Amino acid sequence: MSTINLTLLMKPGCHLCDDAATVVSSVVEALPEIPIEIEGKNIEDDVDLFAAYWDQIPVLMINGKVHNYWRIDPERLTKALKELS
Repeated sequence: MSTINLTLLMKPGCHLCDDAATVVSSVVEALPEIPIEIEGKNIEDDVDLFAAYWDQIPVLMINGKVHNYWRIDPERLTKALKELS
């Protein structure tokens, strides 16, 4: 089973980003049998990410593809991760 890479695009002071990080962490903790790596990226540190996603953050990517933005649904994320494992 290969590792699933989650990338959470966010920026400081974003309450939706904080909520999304909490949801992602909770879902990953509930799936210890699936190898998952989480990376957070501040869009203010990357001009390209900022240009592409400034109006959609937080954005959650799974293996480099956008999974969801604004509000992360824990059930939808769980289902997606189980399907990939």
